Order: sequence, then structure tokens, then C-alpha cells
Amino acid sequence: MSLVTHLGFPRIGLKRELKRALEAHWRDNAPVDALHEAARKLRARHWRLARDAGADVVPCNDFSLYDHVLDTAVLFDAIPDRYRPLFERSELDGYFAMARGHREGGHDLHALEMTKWFDTNYHYLVPELHAGQRFALAGDKPLAEFREAQALGHRARPVLLGPVSFLRLSKSVDGSNPLDLLDALLPAYAGLLRQLAEAGADWVQLDEPCLALDQDAGGHAAYRKAYAGLSGAGGPQILLASYFGALGDNLALAVGLPVHGLHVDLARAPHQLDAVLDVLPTDRVLSAGAVDGRNVWRSRPDKLLPLLRKVHARLGDERLWLAPSCSLLHVPIDLDAEVALPPERRASMAFAKQKLEELRAYADALAGHAAAEAVLHAQQAVLDGQAQQAGVRNPAVRARLDALSPQTALRRSAYATRRILQAEVLGLPPLPTTTIGSFPQTDDLRRARAAHRAGKLSDAAYQATLEAEVERVVRFQEAIGLDVLVHGEAERNDMVEYFGEQLDGYLFTRHGWVQSYGSRCVKPPVIWGDVARPAPMTVRWSTYAQSLTTRPMKGMLTGPVTLLQWSFVRDDLPRETVCRQIALALRDEVHDLEAAGIGVIQIDEPALREGLPLRRADWPAYLAWAVECFRIAAGGVRDATQIHTHMCYSEFNDIIEAVAAMDADVISIETSRSRMQLLDAFVRFRYPNGIGPGVYDIHSPCVPTQDEMLALLRRALDVLDAGQLWVNPDCGLKTRSWKETEPALRGMVACARQLRAGIAA
Repeated sequence: MSLVTHLGFPRIGLKRELKRALEAHWRDNAPVDALHEAARKLRARHWRLARDAGADVVPCNDFSLYDHVLDTAVLFDAIPDRYRPLFERSELDGYFAMARGHREGGHDLHALEMTKWFDTNYHYLVPELHAGQRFALAGDKPLAEFREAQALGHRARPVLLGPVSFLRLSKSVDGSNPLDLLDALLPAYAGLLRQLAEAGADWVQLDEPCLALDQDAGGHAAYRKAYAGLSGAGGPQILLASYFGALGDNLALAVGLPVHGLHVDLARAPHQLDAVLDVLPTDRVLSAGAVDGRNVWRSRPDKLLPLLRKVHARLGDERLWLAPSCSLLHVPIDLDAEVALPPERRASMAFAKQKLEELRAYADALAGHAAAEAVLHAQQAVLDGQAQQAGVRNPAVRARLDALSPQTALRRSAYATRRILQAEVLGLPPLPTTTIGSFPQTDDLRRARAAHRAGKLSDAAYQATLEAEVERVVRFQEAIGLDVLVHGEAERNDMVEYFGEQLDGYLFTRHGWVQSYGSRCVKPPVIWGDVARPAPMTVRWSTYAQSLTTRPMKGMLTGPVTLLQWSFVRDDLPRETVCRQIALALRDEVHDLEAAGIGVIQIDEPALREGLPLRRADWPAYLAWAVECFRIAAGGVRDATQIHTHMCYSEFNDIIEAVAAMDADVISIETSRSRMQLLDAFVRFRYPNGIGPGVYDIHSPCVPTQDEMLALLRRALDVLDAGQLWVNPDCGLKTRSWKETEPALRGMVACARQLRAGIAA
């Protein structure tokens, strides 16, 4: 019978147990032993759950206290010198300093840069490397967790980020090529593989997701060198895992490497199957990524079962493994917990546990078990019935899409004209100050929201709580001298979920948490039908906040691409069609805000770069519809209405033309962790519109000093015109405390005033 396995499991726990354990430890409310015990229990629970769901082999070392790329850097001693003194005192404190930053004795250790894991909403920490870097096997985490799984009676396969992808995903701090470090890195990998083999591991999974990217000759040579070295290291058999797309022109490279098995993504790239089968060596196992590891819909047996029968006929039981397309890190854990979901919707969904159950059914069906075939037949009948359910198709939404014209996506005048009018209407000083939108979500706010949802706090009492918080935020901003204010988003649980709850076509889970980074978890909404806005979503709170002040108040919206990217999207329509539906709904909101007197409107698009396809050949088509959707949302407003957007943790060099084509009046971007290096793209391109480069890192608990912020602003003024520059943090303040937020913002405003005075002089 074909073996059932998976590439990795969610780490956070069904009830976000890891989040709570981490944050208790960071608050000094829990000792190190308590954190490690919580992690051990989660690993044991998840291995057991996967086995009980039908997995024959479970991965190990896929668990992390923060991030698996950071784990790899620490494992091979790729620790920047600035962190080593802290590591020498406490390895765990050093580890979290690399992830979150650390302040001690007036000295600030900045965190590593953080960026998106390929085209997902997971963030990884970017290792820092340099020419002459030395590596060494500096820990035993993979070995310890393999032994832990063995002791619990599991057949386990250790997982490691492969050496080439590790280097490619790292950052060179001196301009050297990280791949030049491969010779130095391989002995450490080889030593670990030997230890795993001695401990009884018969297979090891080496993840090389960069095989889904464009490769040059240097990349191909690096893969050949790496796996020639590792195959002779005396380690376990190697499963080379690629995912997130087709191997494409890297297929010959992948099958030519001296490994024992190859994992391919057949959910995102089913079209590659024939090519893979035609060239797969006869001694090689194929791990078929059959069910989608990144979405919550059940697979369609009418399409998948014939495909798997075809593979099985070619390879037989011994050479065919069944797995999700990628790690299950990107989906929630268990649909069984979603007892409040409508049964007709729930029947078509699958979380991590259910995806393994699906794979077990497919494996049993391939083995000729009639009961499994009946289960799959029933699943197909459910999916066929979904398309006929009310709300899946909305004739008014479809008619509106059909009526779209190029004019829908246009502003009334060019930016040069708008800028003059906006300056007259808003009357802002040079280097205007603002924030990205959210203010701290206090424990009191969270308790009030939970009580309201549980029916223990009346609507009137809840509204009064929110109004008091909005007024508090507005008065604080006035007091410290911010120029463009926000209402603080006290009413919002999440920047995507909040809007999805008010849009037709969305549904929500109660326990559908996925990890974004570290302890930060999100609960993505599920788009199941045509998207429409039945009523205004934000006007009430923006206008209330504006009524409290004479200063400009920003209306705050999440953009169409981000609402798409950070949701689980229906799989029966092209993504760009769903995105246009969302854009039209947001367009109505923008016009309602404008009509209500809100003169500054921010449409956040932090996921625009994230959605970029992995292959350059596919970029133009994506960027065309993504930019069009933003412009549809912002189109048609008056010239005096200032449109902002925000993007974070993005590499802009390759997409700067598309960013400019969005034609936002002001863009704010994350630049603090990169020390303003991300501005280089805007300088080379001579970006003409307003830019707010973040002057401090809100993802770190460290409060920046004024000297640090001044240094960053001066660096920005070296390359930007003072008339372009806005002053703001690098992201929303929701996850920070007031004791961190207040001094940071006061310092930020003071820096802007100091530079303003210099400009005036």
C-alpha cells in the first residue's frame, strides 16, 4: 500500500498553546522549563493526531519556538557577532533576541530582518552571512526531536531546510554571494546527517523550496555540489522536497541529483506530473503532493483519484508516497473543533487533520478498498452540491464585473495636480507625522470583545467602551502632536477578519488559527461565494473619530489584494476575479468615507508583493490585475482626497514600477529592520509620490531612542526630497503595549520637529 505522510504540521496548537507559552515566558511569567514542556506536549499531541488520522510516517524537527529558518541558522552557528555575548549567557535569550530584538543597559540589539516565506503569509527571519563565514554543528535539536518521536513509538522522518535554499534565503551583509559559502556549510550538514543515521533515521527530508524559483547556472551548480557531497556523507536516505509550484526547467536538475526520493507539488502544479513521471529514475520514490496544503477545501476525487491511479500504475506501492502539497503549517489544525460552522459549508472543508484523512482514503482506494472508494464518492457528491447553494453566485456582483471599464480604475487628475490641491486642503507641515492605523489592543479591549461575543456585554455597553477607547487614542495623538490621526481600530479584531465579517461571500472559523510569525497568529476568513458589501463597514468609526478633532483623520481599509491573499479563497473562480469583486466592494466604502468628510483614506496592501508568482514569467499578468484592483478601489475619488497605502516586509526592487502604477498619493513601507535599505528601489526609480519609510520596528518590544530614529530619517533625507517624506512607524501598533507605544511615538514626533526646524532654517 502507498505510504501516507506529510511535510510538516502546524506548531501553535489548536488553542494557540504555543503563543500563550511564548508570551508568558517573554513577560517573565513562566520559566524556561515551562516553555519547553509546553512545546514537548504540542509535539507529542501533533504526532499522535497525524498518526491517528492515517499518516504512516510523521516528520520531526518541523516544530519551532519561533521560526524554522532561524532554527537552521542557530543550528549551524550562523549567529551574527552582536548576539554572541547574549548567546553565551543564555542560548534561548540569544535566540529570541535574533527574532525580536533585545535591549539591555541602554544597548539595543536589533532583530534580524523578517520577510515573507515565498508567496505565503508566513514570515521568516533572514539569516545574516558574510564572506568567510564559518559554520559548525552547534546544537542537537533535529536529533533530540527524532529521538523524542521514536520514544513515543512513531516512525519519524527528520526535516531540515536544505543547504542551498538556506543560503539563498539568507542575506549577505557585505555584498558577497551567499552561495559561495556552500563549501563551508556542507560539512556541518554532513555531520548532522551521520548523527541522524546513527540514531536510526532511515530517511531525512531536505526542503529545497527554491527549486520552484528561477535558477541560473550558479544555482544549478550549487545544487549539484551540495547533493554530491551529502549523498556520500553516510546519512539516511534523502527525500528532496520542492513545493509552492512546478519544478519547470529545474526538473532535470532535481531528478539528476543523487537523492532517494523527490516530493513535488501536484496541487499547485498538476500539469508537471507527466514530465516528472517520464524522467523520474527507476530507483527513486515519488512523494506526490496530492492535496492542497495551503487551502481549506477538500480535494475533488473526480480529478485527483484518476491522476493518482495513473501514478500508482507507473510506480506501484513501494515508490509512491501520498502527502499534502507542502507543509501543513499554512492551514488550521482540526475542522472537528468548528462546531458552529454551517454543516453545508463545513462538509466541503478540510484542515490539517482532515487532509491526512483524505490521503488515507486515497491510499486505501488505490489498494482496492471499496469502503475508501465509497468515502471518496460521497465527498465528490458533497462538492458537486456546493455550486448550487444560495450565495455562491450573486447575479448583481457578476453584472457589475461585466460592466467594468478602464475608466473605473482612474483618478481624476495626475499626482502633480492632486498634490497641490491636497497641500492646500490639508495644510500639513513638512515631514508630516502619522501612524499606520492600529493602536494597542489592550487586555480590557479584548475582554470587552469576548464578553460582547458571548452575550455578556450589551451592544450599548460595548459601543460605549469602543467610543471611550477611540477618544483616548485621538486625545493622545493630539497631545503628542501627530499631524494626521487615526481612530486606532479598537473595534477590529484583525485587519482582514473585520472586513470579511461585513462582506457577503465570507465565513469564519472559531479555531482556524495559523501562524504568521513567532507568537503572532491569524484566523483567515474563508471566501466561499461572490463578494459584496451590503452596508458601510468603517464610516461610523471614522466619522466619530473625526468629530473629536479638527486635524485630518485617516479612514482605514484593508486593500483588495490583501483581503484576497490573507483569506482561504474559493477554488472555483480565478483569483483575479475574486479580487475584482473585493475591489468593487471597497470602492463603495471609499466613496462613502469621502462623502462623510474623510479626506485621507488609507488602503493597505501589505500582501501585494507576497502574491507575486514565484517565476518571473508569471509576474506581468499578476501585477496587471493586482494593480488594477487597487486602482478600482481608489478610483473616482476627488483630487483633494489623499489616498495612502501601506506595504510591509517587501522587496520593492523588482516591482517598483507596479508600486508606482498604483498611483497612491502616499505609500508607507517597512524599512527599520533593513536600516532604510529598502528605500534604494524608490531612489533608483525616482519615485515621485509621498513616501513614509518606517522609522522604528513595531515587531520588537524595544523602544527606539530618538538618536536611532533621527539617524534613519537623516538617511532617508539623503535620498528623498523633504517634500516627499512622511514620518511614521513601520507597521500598525496593535501588538505593542501602551508603555512601548507612548514613548516611541513621542520620540518620533520630536525627531520630525527637529528635522523640520533644520529644513526651515
